[in-house]
This record gives sequence, C-alpha cells and structure tokens, in this order.
Amino acid sequence: MVRKRGEHGVILLTAAFFIVFAVLAGNFYRISYEGAAMPASYTDHSVTIEAGSCQGTIYDREMRPIVNAELQKAAVAVPSALDREKTAAYALDRKSFLDDFDKGQPFVFLCSDKALEEEGLTIFTVPVRYSENQTARHIVGYLSDGAGADGIEYAYDSLLRGDLPQNSVTYSTDGFGNILIGDGKKVFRSESYKSGVVLTLDKDIQRICEDCGRNIDTGAIVCADVKTGDILAMASFPDYDPANMEQALRDNRSPLIDRALYSYSVGSVFKLVTAAAALDQGLGGNMYSCVGSIDIGGRQFNCHKLDGHGLQDMSEAMTNSCNTYFIDLAQCLDIEKYRRKATYLGFGRENYLCAGITGSGGVLPTCDELSVPAELANFAFGQGRLTATPLQITQLTCAIANGGQMPVLRLIKGLTADGTAVSGEKLPQLSEVMSTDDAEALRKMMVLAVRENDNSKARTKKISVGAKTSTAQTGRYDEKGEELCHAWITGFFPARKPKYAVTVLIENGGYGNDAAAPVFRRIAERIADLENEK
Repeated sequence: MVRKRGEHGVILLTAAFFIVFAVLAGNFYRISYEGAAMPASYTDHSVTIEAGSCQGTIYDREMRPIVNAELQKAAVAVPSALDREKTAAYALDRKSFLDDFDKGQPFVFLCSDKALEEEGLTIFTVPVRYSENQTARHIVGYLSDGAGADGIEYAYDSLLRGDLPQNSVTYSTDGFGNILIGDGKKVFRSESYKSGVVLTLDKDIQRICEDCGRNIDTGAIVCADVKTGDILAMASFPDYDPANMEQALRDNRSPLIDRALYSYSVGSVFKLVTAAAALDQGLGGNMYSCVGSIDIGGRQFNCHKLDGHGLQDMSEAMTNSCNTYFIDLAQCLDIEKYRRKATYLGFGRENYLCAGITGSGGVLPTCDELSVPAELANFAFGQGRLTATPLQITQLTCAIANGGQMPVLRLIKGLTADGTAVSGEKLPQLSEVMSTDDAEALRKMMVLAVRENDNSKARTKKISVGAKTSTAQTGRYDEKGEELCHAWITGFFPARKPKYAVTVLIENGGYGNDAAAPVFRRIAERIADLENEK
C-alpha cells in the first residue's frame, strides 16, 4: 500500500516525540535515583561532612581530662580538589587513605601535624577517647556499640554522648551532588567535648596507686580525703584494655570486676570496731593476759602468737594484733550496742557512688547470730560471717582520722558545661559515729601499731602514719593444703593531722604486714613527695 507524503511526516514526528520522551524519562529516573542515594544535604545543593567524634569529657577534681586527654588531627578531604600523592604524605595510614581517595567521594582521615589546610582539605583537632596508658579504667568503664556499657561511661551516657554538635565542613554542590570548589566552605569547630562530668579523683594519686599496686595479682586500693570523703583514687587489679574486651573475658582472674566494690573477709582490721564499741561502753581500760589461746563455749581460739602476749591493755593488744584480747573483750560487750556501732561505722550498708557503681553492703551478722558465743568470738577479730569492702574499711579509717566525724564517700564532684566551672557540687555529708575522745584514742592506737612494732613494714621515714593490718582467713586452701588468706592494711597520714586514708586489699596475698603494708608505705611516700612538689 502506498502512503501519502503527509502521512510519513506524521509518523516521523510521532516517533521523534516518543524518542525524546523516553530520553527525558530515563534522565529523570537517573537523577531521582542518584538523589535518593545521596545524603539529604545533597538535595539542598550542599553537603556536610563530619570529622571525628565529639564526646563529653570525664575530668578529675582539678579539671584535668581522664578521657579525651590526648588530641589528634583529623582531616576532611575532597579528592577532586587535591593532589593525591602530596596529600597522602600527611596520612597516618597511607593505604587506607589511597583506597578512600580513589573512590572519589569526600572522606575523613587521620593526619599528621604537618598537614596544611586548603580549599579541599579541612583539618580539625579532635580528642582521643582513651589513651594508650589509660588511668582509672574500672571507674571510667567502656563503650559497647557507641554507648556507655559500664562505669561512668554508663552512668552518664546521655550527658557524654547526647545530641552534641560535631566538627563539620559544608560545601555547595551542583544538581548532581558534585562539590563546587571555589564557592567557599563553611567550617564548624565543635567544643562540645569540653562538657562532661567531674569526679573527685586526683589523677596524680590515681596513677600513684595504680603504679604502687602494679604487682598485685588480684586486689584493690582506695584512697580518700578523710575530711570530705572524696575518693581520690580507686584502683582494681588486674586492669584491662577496653580495646581488647575478648582477652579480658578470657582472663580467669576476672579483670572486669571492680574489686573495690566487692566484699571480703576482713580479719584484724575489724578490731578497730570492737575497740570503738568497747570505748563507747566504757570498757577501754580492760586488761587481759594472753596465754596464746582462749576457750569460748568449749571451742578453743588461738592467738597468732602461740605462746601468748602476756598482760596487755587495749593499745598494746592493738599493736600486737592479739586475737584473744579482743575475743575476751567482746564477751563483755552489749551485743545490740556492739552491732549498732558496726552499723554506724558503715558495715552492712552499701556505698552508692553513682548509677552502676555501688559498693556491696557485705555481711554483718545479726544479733541472734552474734548471741552464739563462737560467732561473737569470730566477729571480735573480723572473722566468721563478717565481710566488707575496701570502701567500707576506708570509710571506717576516715571516721577515726577525722575525730569521729565519718564522711559519706563520694566519687562525683559535679558537672561542667565548659571544662572550667563545676555545677551541682554538693557539700560533704558527715555523721558523728563516735566521740572525739574515742576517735583520738583509736588514732593513737593505729599510730603506735606502726611506731611501736619493729616489724611493721608500713613504717616510713618520709611521713608519719597510723595503720592496722589484717591477715583474713578465707576457709579455702591451695594445692599444698595451706589456707588462703587475704592481706589487708588500712591507715592514714600524716599521723598528727591526717589528710589521706588508704586501704590496700590483696586477695589471697597472705600476711597483711608482708604483702599489703609495703604497698601502703610506697603510696604514702609517693603522695608525700607529690605534696612537697606543690
């Protein structure tokens, strides 16, 4: 069939129309698809790239960063505006830099201090969350999937990682999302990392305690201000690396446990409580002749000196750490008042420091249990069912060193918005748990326990101290059949005007004087040196 010339024109025009429509539709679909795949800011003719992660800081009492303590350089690179090899020279990880550069999209990389800013390269100073030699790890805690999972990181997660403004650079883009170099850039340098939480810790004292306890296999050290109850250091051993949690979980010593918060058999340190109860009940002048053992209800209790200490008063018995003296003394006490005194001194009560960080209340036997003569005998020198934490023992020492005024232990000083000023700081909370005279008598006993004991390994020529050691039986035995004992010491210094209270616990450490006392001595000496440097 023959078509007319006019019909051919209509057909060609129609075909051309459909071809143009198909091309336009295809381009529209491509532009729409690419626009959906871009960040939202691209569709508004700009793109914003964030650099680093600004998280709030955890400070010590002197506003020194405990985390975010170190800084590094991070740069935002726009490949189309940079010389590949020249810029690669600044990268700390060259291979990773080149891989990202060749993708052609803006990216962030860590760079050296030699990097110079230019149109396509924006450099930021960003904090490093944890240092290689991170201190106070058990207190700081760690992150999991970007959120606080333990310690202060957990307790103040919303404050440290809330909706904080981040470092960023914004470029203009064309309709296809390409960065328009030459139109300038908008740079925002965030200082939100300066906000955070302020602890009572003293960074220097924390490091001293960690360093002096570095040979402790498992145990804890607590140092507090005797007047305010501020925890200046709280170290648990062994330590762990937040960047290697798998290794920490495999360690059979359970390094993730903060042992300062856990309760243990106390031993002879508790003789201070027995003495406090006796002084309160007017029995401070009791004399007793130790012959090496004592019979209580048909059960024999031995003194560590099997041939006895002979006739002694309370102060001499404290210096000698005579078990039988305090066992005999306890039999004379009103049990209800005795136990109440222990409660006033913090035993059987938790130490709440912040959300997720609470010291165990331990075990304080009931009056019914203490009505059993053998249980009362064990209680008198810190054995039996009694358990307590290093925090509780430190609080006891604070009360003695502070004239009978026991402070509530605290870890949180307040909050800060700018890394300079502290808000929300509360006054110390004190309670009178014994008379000034009774506290002074116990303070002198602790001083004499070091000064008059020629074998005391807590004694130091640098500073005068008062202290009491413990060798706490656990009822567990090693493969040789020898009983495992926890080594304790708690004390204060300077002796005349106490400022610091320190408690050292070494799990299964053996004798308190042999294992714990030398650690206490080194801490006292190092803090004395620190004071002299100020």
